[in-house]
Amino acid sequence: MALETYNQKRNFERTSEPKGAAKASKGGNRFVIQKHDATRLHYDFRLEMNGVLVSWAVTRGPSLVPGDKRLAVQTEDHPLEYGDFEGTIPKGEYGGGTVLLWDRGTWSPVGDLKKGLVKGHLEFELSGEKLHGRWHLVRMAKRGREKRDNWLLIKSDDEFAREEDDTDILEEAPRSVKTGRDIPEIAQEAPGWSSKTGRIDKTTAKAAPKAKPAKKAGSKPTTAAKKAEVSAEPSATSFPKGSRKAEPPGFVEPQLATLRPEAPAGARWIHEIKFDGYRLQAHLADGKIKLLTRSGLDWTDKFGTAVADAFAGLSASQAVIDGELVVEAGGGASDFSSLQADLSEGRADRFVFYAFDLLYLDGHDLRGAALIDRKETLARLISGAPQSLRYSDHFEEDGEMILRHACRLSLEGVVSKLRDGKYRSGRGRDWIKSKCSERQEFVIAGYVPSTTSDTAIGSLVLGHYDGDRLVHAGRVGTGFSRKVAEDLFRKLDEIRRDKSPFDAPLDAVSKRGVKFVEPQLVAEVEFRAWTADGILRHASFRGLREDKPPTEIVREEKASSKEKLPRWTVKLTHPDRIYWKDAGVTKEGLAEYYSQAWRFMAPLVVNRPLALLRCPNGYDGQSFFQKHAWKGMSSNILTVHDPKDKSGQPIVAIDGFDGLIGLVQGGVLEIHPWQASLHDLERPDQIVMDLDPGDGVEWQAVIEAANEVRERMEVEGFACFLKTSGGKGLHVVSPVKPSAGWDELKSFAKGIADAMAGDSPDRFVATVTKSKRRGKILIDYLRNGRGATAVAPYSTRARAGAPVSMPLAWEELSGEIGPAYFTVPNAPARLANLGTDPWEDFRKAEVPLGKSPPKRKRKKAA
Repeated sequence: MALETYNQKRNFERTSEPKGAAKASKGGNRFVIQKHDATRLHYDFRLEMNGVLVSWAVTRGPSLVPGDKRLAVQTEDHPLEYGDFEGTIPKGEYGGGTVLLWDRGTWSPVGDLKKGLVKGHLEFELSGEKLHGRWHLVRMAKRGREKRDNWLLIKSDDEFAREEDDTDILEEAPRSVKTGRDIPEIAQEAPGWSSKTGRIDKTTAKAAPKAKPAKKAGSKPTTAAKKAEVSAEPSATSFPKGSRKAEPPGFVEPQLATLRPEAPAGARWIHEIKFDGYRLQAHLADGKIKLLTRSGLDWTDKFGTAVADAFAGLSASQAVIDGELVVEAGGGASDFSSLQADLSEGRADRFVFYAFDLLYLDGHDLRGAALIDRKETLARLISGAPQSLRYSDHFEEDGEMILRHACRLSLEGVVSKLRDGKYRSGRGRDWIKSKCSERQEFVIAGYVPSTTSDTAIGSLVLGHYDGDRLVHAGRVGTGFSRKVAEDLFRKLDEIRRDKSPFDAPLDAVSKRGVKFVEPQLVAEVEFRAWTADGILRHASFRGLREDKPPTEIVREEKASSKEKLPRWTVKLTHPDRIYWKDAGVTKEGLAEYYSQAWRFMAPLVVNRPLALLRCPNGYDGQSFFQKHAWKGMSSNILTVHDPKDKSGQPIVAIDGFDGLIGLVQGGVLEIHPWQASLHDLERPDQIVMDLDPGDGVEWQAVIEAANEVRERMEVEGFACFLKTSGGKGLHVVSPVKPSAGWDELKSFAKGIADAMAGDSPDRFVATVTKSKRRGKILIDYLRNGRGATAVAPYSTRARAGAPVSMPLAWEELSGEIGPAYFTVPNAPARLANLGTDPWEDFRKAEVPLGKSPPKRKRKKAA
């Protein structure tokens, strides 16, 4: 190991970090952990090996809870002298920020160290001042263009481990083991080095003031106290370079991003997750708050008191902060439809303001300072604020990698910003937005009444401006909850007009049934593509944009997907019938979703017997579990004779896309295939292990159970594929060569379930008796009998929010994605950006069922 990379990244004329060479090692076993408050707070974990400190950046710090996996990104090796370093690295230098020696001691490997490094699994014991006992470092497989090795730091279950409800060691013991100081005290040290100014001249330096105690979150300083704080002339280092003294600016025209199909690359850029909410500018003046829209409208009263109170509690007298107000839906991602619903219902308990820029602070205009410095000042300003006010963190990794990750999570996209850029009002190229799906605002030019209600809209007629011309862009007929559809009907009926507002006349099909309106309202719409003649395809309503004037709405240029999605020939009666009232998913919207999922879904559902959950009046109405054909069923659905079905009625299946849309027309909201194809009903071709958590089971425990099922199945020679259930758990599915019969398959699956329940009776059960399942996970093997079924990959579920059962790659399995994370509204963004189908090789991985039963006992991991 060498230190060339370490030395190349540092200017030792500016930083006091030690410059060192690798030492001849006789097997030194020192370890240190340094708390590093740089762009983001993290903990640098270092193990002495072969004369250097091998280093990992642990993003959230070590955890004493066994199984709590903490990401550890391997960084360059550091010299042994670094193990005693504590101080500050000047701003602008690599790793600029404050470093605190959080723990130190010795370590010893468990087993062969060299083999562990090659294999990517280090097991070791720590004997430190804070950390003790056995630990693991497990290397993760690289994905895409990742340049660094990512590992997981995991605590073993021993006498030094803690329960999840115990105090976090990071909060319990935050101070330095070397000097007893905390980060703020080190940051203000003198003489020596300052995180704000770099080197301090020892001959002129004065003792630094003591760090002020942290304010309690949400507490409001008195006006007198604030004036006292800002009356003294602030030091030249209190504000970032490039800021200037100035009076408060009033409303500032916001800086806007330019749309590009790809996120930019290079160290000049930082990347933020694109929020799905209202862009707002917060103005703080002596404890009074105003929240202004991007056009300068005062919307302070729209959002309750929690957000305003959070701003009022900041330790500043005057500030102008740019950000976005959002509502985070069940999956944790911001969701504009949920924000609209909360505003419509008068609900204010879920509003969160994400602050991403600071324009003015206590007599200083910061717009001329570098973005990265403005953000650093902003992060300090809102540190400790209530949860309704949060700092919008950023990423410095490759932009395309961040965009791919965002799209896999069905987020809206990424905003990339020049790290040294000034704040420039208006649209420019210093900020670039890259989206996961086509999405923009449109002018509402008319509506078509609902076919199922006299007081609701069925679809909206849309347009956009080209100069002074209003150009027709088609319709959107899904995405409305019942309440929103009725609210829109009332608003639009009041602004009816006789003539079309479009510049060019519409053809007969486009104007059929349309009630034209004055072009005064703006809708945000997500869609899949543009047709050659400028009409939207696969559009879904996301909400009204009252913060944007109609005359500013133009077509955003972005290369649309060239992928051809299937079109159906099945007639959908009442296409605006709402199947999920809360998510606003209509019959037509469900068909649109399946047209996007079909290319992935088809091989997994075609020519298989199906059991169906029909809900003709929506997921919360009357339902029927249907195994046989029914009266009025679409002719595109297959009927098949099952010789063992005693009822004599035909079972159902589909052989193409129109069959699937026939199910949609019939009110089918859940599709459950057999584990066999029509070609061989008596020899199944897949095993489904359904992990169903009982009450009180944490999601992390379900993740661990899925990994254990995978481990056991792979020992038996099977490949394993993963999907969310769309309900409460996960499904692990293995393809099987159709050779054994149903009894053998079910017996094998039962053996896996019994082995897990036998080895860990406190975690798992293999019986469906509800009284035995509280606090445990049911390993449901009963999906593998003849006629038994499990929900299909990509099928919707008849549950609130319109969740879908989504296939995942194993490396995606994390706390970020819950069992019902993906829904009809958000899944298309993921599907449109999947570089590789996670189940692409499903059928290629078939192996025959073995003759021996599963192994029923295994050695538990430490």
